[in-house]
Amino acid sequence: MARSLFLVLFAVATLLHGSAAQTRHVVGDSTGWTIPSGGAATYTTWASDKTFTVGDTLVFNFTNGRHDVAKVTKSAYDACNAATTLFTLTSGPASVMLNQSGEQYYICSFGTHCSLGQKLTIDVVNRTSATPSPAPQPSRSGSPPTASPVPTPTQAPAPGPSAGQVTFTVGDTLGWTVPANGAAAYASWASGKTFKVGDILVFNYQSNTHNVEEVTKENFDSCNSTSPLATYTTPPARVTLTKSGAHYFICGFQGHCPAGQKLAINVNDSVKTATPPSPVATPPSATTYPTTNPSTPSPAGSLAPPPLNSGAASLGLVGVSATLLSLAAAFFY
Repeated sequence: MARSLFLVLFAVATLLHGSAAQTRHVVGDSTGWTIPSGGAATYTTWASDKTFTVGDTLVFNFTNGRHDVAKVTKSAYDACNAATTLFTLTSGPASVMLNQSGEQYYICSFGTHCSLGQKLTIDVVNRTSATPSPAPQPSRSGSPPTASPVPTPTQAPAPGPSAGQVTFTVGDTLGWTVPANGAAAYASWASGKTFKVGDILVFNYQSNTHNVEEVTKENFDSCNSTSPLATYTTPPARVTLTKSGAHYFICGFQGHCPAGQKLAINVNDSVKTATPPSPVATPPSATTYPTTNPSTPSPAGSLAPPPLNSGAASLGLVGVSATLLSLAAAFFY
């Protein structure tokens, strides 16, 4: 009898351990792994609401011979440098097992695909750190609650600025060129974006056909490139925004700036734009109790269990229940 009970408990423990199922993430969902029309923000947005844990799998869907998947270091990711990769997968769909925690970086090494936004960064956590803490259990005692001192509410500190850099591809798929609709093209591109100190602008253009010059407002207005503050001639040109305020960029090739190849942006100091803290609600008085029969638990004591992290964990628990029923049937009959 004791041996049979031990075997049942061992089976339950084994199944519960495996119930936290691995998750399969299809990169970009229906977009797949390609040059996105929305630039690098496409894959940043895709990853923003997901939790990646050790043991999960990334699936990159792409056309063979047109794209690949290269895992790189952070410096190579920022520079879109595929000269030295950690590994490269050339056959799609490519599956990557996440076997270690921390930040991981992936790019496409074809031509300028990375500079045009075909790049992905994720943060992988250990599975134990991704598991929610159990909810506190309510007291089942029939005695009325004992009054305890009410702690003085403290105001939460204001959140600090985001430490992550944002990389903006100027013009997105248009790149840095003479736009068909004039200067309005780049003005429209910049209008819906917030630029902060530490962010990066990437200018994609053909070598010896364009360049990037940072100039003063006066030279920007007059398209004068005689004394630029900085000049970039090698594409893709990456400009790190190191100070707040207005920044002005033009192409110094003759006739390009007057034709609309110019960009003006305003860079914010991220420290000053931090979101203020939300007010903390005042806790209820400790001397106010619900009027209930002491032998009946308060309705508030019936707490719902915390939600599971993913549908895979739910399926794992269903499998546990089915297995337990089978074991019980075999044991008693």
